[in-house]
Amino acid sequence: MIKVMFVCHGNICRSPMAEFVMKKLAAENGMSDELYIVSSATSTEELGNPVYPPARAELAAHGIRCAGKTAVQLRKSDYDKYDYFIGMDTANIRNMNRIFGSDPDEKIYKLLTFAGRGDDVSDPWYSRDFETAYNDIAEGCTGLLKHLRKELL
Repeated sequence: MIKVMFVCHGNICRSPMAEFVMKKLAAENGMSDELYIVSSATSTEELGNPVYPPARAELAAHGIRCAGKTAVQLRKSDYDKYDYFIGMDTANIRNMNRIFGSDPDEKIYKLLTFAGRGDDVSDPWYSRDFETAYNDIAEGCTGLLKHLRKELL
């Protein structure tokens, strides 16, 4: 089983959107039993809060539910428990490296690298553009799923 953790600043918008998009893609491709998918925050400000309502609405518009998800914080001890840490932007990557101390096993990636892009997933907390964030996330998750499928072969 491959264990994937999506990471953003607060774990109420982008990383939970990625978690549930990826779970849907895994289910649609018969890979649910081969992937363990979660998400977390690099900050403490939203801990315990549910997925932000506009993010939840954007997921629902695509037939994806995220009921019960609340924000949790990334911990140094997570490094040994997961195979991939997928950040939404450059700041997330920097903060993951700070939390972990380093990335000796090269487990940290930016999501859109799996879509052949070097840019960040648009942050809807500031832009209020949840559709663009969803589209970025869906593109990145589709590329990540292809990558993981090859790894499982």
